[in-house]
Amino acid sequence: MHDTTALLVELGSVILGLGIIGRFAGRIGLSPIPLYLLAGLAFGEGGLLPLGASEEFTAIGAEIGVILLLLLLGLEYSASELVTSLKTQYPSGAVDLVLNATPGAAAGLMLGWGPVGAVALAGVTWISSSGVIAKVMTDMGRLGNRETPVILGVLVIEDLAMAVYLPLLTAMLAGVGLAGGSIALLIALGTVGFVLYLALRHGRLISRAVSSDNPEMLLLVVLGLTVLVAGIAQQLQVSAAVGAFLVGIALSGEVAEGARKLLTPLRDLFAAVFFVFFGLSTDPAEIPPVLLPAALLAVVTVFTKIGTGWYASRRAGIGPRGRWRAGGTLVARGEFSIVIAGLAVATEPRIGPIATAYVLILVIVGPLTARWTEPVASKLQAALAGRRKKPDVVSDQPMPSHDDLTPEHAGRDSD
Repeated sequence: MHDTTALLVELGSVILGLGIIGRFAGRIGLSPIPLYLLAGLAFGEGGLLPLGASEEFTAIGAEIGVILLLLLLGLEYSASELVTSLKTQYPSGAVDLVLNATPGAAAGLMLGWGPVGAVALAGVTWISSSGVIAKVMTDMGRLGNRETPVILGVLVIEDLAMAVYLPLLTAMLAGVGLAGGSIALLIALGTVGFVLYLALRHGRLISRAVSSDNPEMLLLVVLGLTVLVAGIAQQLQVSAAVGAFLVGIALSGEVAEGARKLLTPLRDLFAAVFFVFFGLSTDPAEIPPVLLPAALLAVVTVFTKIGTGWYASRRAGIGPRGRWRAGGTLVARGEFSIVIAGLAVATEPRIGPIATAYVLILVIVGPLTARWTEPVASKLQAALAGRRKKPDVVSDQPMPSHDDLTPEHAGRDSD
């Protein structure tokens, strides 16, 4: 009875604390993710007030949080949107992979973590935070900007790439050989292809089978189906997160919309628990020694993400200002980086502190780069252009009137 009482008191305190933290973050216009991580550090081993009774429950809640994060992400996209993004954005996705995964992989090897640690850290630095970026664009009123579809296209490519990357990482963490890893990759590719085929050809039938006018029944069916598929995927070493993502893709139309409304509050609750749990599993004393490499990695990948957004927007014919805005918006890292680190931490414990520090830095810096990259870049370009335009001869002829000027094809691309 005493254990149950302690569990209830701890859980109540944690959930209430998360609510207060979330409200505070909203007031100051900051993503709550770094505050959740800090709360986990405060209540974990070596923190201010370690939790004991609720640790197992929190671990299960964290698993559910990952599943719901990926399910809701899948519900945001239809299969046709994913296929269209693949056809139009795959060069940008390839550039994104090379520019942003390479620094993480190189850092992992330099730190002596071996191939598995390098692949895990590459994923941490590669994937942007869809949740943080969507919130930033909404708060800044940029959803109607021309560069917004480009940003979303890059995020879609990254999310879909996770369906291949996570099973491969899971196989490597399990210590399977080349043959086992290849089988896991083939299973993942086959599963993704099969689900996309079903969603494209028979999406309406699947949605109709799941659909219900009763919100309670819809919630139970979608949630039960997701957890079941996630468990089967985990058994096949495809990753529970990928299974949940594929369920979200398979559902469309009114069913997806209804499920999204019902599951969003649950997602927010369990996602918060997930970030807290990741903080709980990291010893705060291990973070100061890795702050310098985490900060260096953050600085490098800020510029590589800006380069990714600039390249992708240039391919889409967006003007210079829109290119800089796209690059600055893509900087934030968050939920996916923590999911990847959470998978790898059992095999490579050293990835936990550096991933926590890295995400803490970039989840705070991301909204700032989204706001200031374009103005700063524009001022620098104007200053450089001013230096280049030094007149060799000062003419004493009168300046032409406004009517005498010929309009130039203005370099104002539609931003």
